[in-house]
Amino acid sequence: MDSQILNIEVNGSIATLTMNRPDKRNAMCEELLGALDDFFSAPPKNVRVVILTGTEGHYCSGLDLSEHVHRSAEENLHHSRHWHSVMDKIQLGGLAVVSAMFGAVIGGGLELAAATHVRIAEPSTIFQLPEGRRGIFVGGGATARVGRLLGADRMTEMMLTGRNYSADEGVSLGLAHYSVGEGEALALAQKLAGKISRNAPLSNYLMIQAVARINEMSQNDGLFTESLAAALSQTTPDAQEGLRAFLEKRAPNFR
Repeated sequence: MDSQILNIEVNGSIATLTMNRPDKRNAMCEELLGALDDFFSAPPKNVRVVILTGTEGHYCSGLDLSEHVHRSAEENLHHSRHWHSVMDKIQLGGLAVVSAMFGAVIGGGLELAAATHVRIAEPSTIFQLPEGRRGIFVGGGATARVGRLLGADRMTEMMLTGRNYSADEGVSLGLAHYSVGEGEALALAQKLAGKISRNAPLSNYLMIQAVARINEMSQNDGLFTESLAAALSQTTPDAQEGLRAFLEKRAPNFR
């Protein structure tokens, strides 16, 4: 599954995916998008958590504009929908995904990060959506994902002006969950990935699958769905083990 453009390292239940296009600030080309698609379509069976990061000082600088070719409206529609499909697999495929970010998290790179579940930013991180300054519009899911993090009003201003946000600003706005020192993102990602991997598998799956969907529902529908998820999780052997561990004052030993 490893490729030169996407380095994949599996250590037990944790896979580390490193986007490897240093000469392009890890810009997203069709080959890299395809490699991500391949991994998240058929991940190794034992993997529960993925760390997604870049190399040579950048996470992902967005769509590789040097690959841009003229497409018809129909071709552009299908190209955008392919991006949506890959981002959906990352967000809703069932694996918890942690982003270790630094440098460029721009355009499609921000769309990619917004599809992950835990985001860690180093001081060099730059969040930006420059498409409006290029005469184009976002097409990889930003309006649905980044827009929900920022709110439509702030995202509109961000696109109109081309402004960028720092790591600390990103935390305050919801683009990142953690702001760490230079060179510290991957270490924290590994620590958090280890913690997540020790959760009960069904509990993780329900958190990944249910919370985002409930957020899109009416309150009554969301509450009913929450009850179904709670009922399902509480009937598992892992739930029984979690309760016993709590009462016995020890760490649980989930499947």
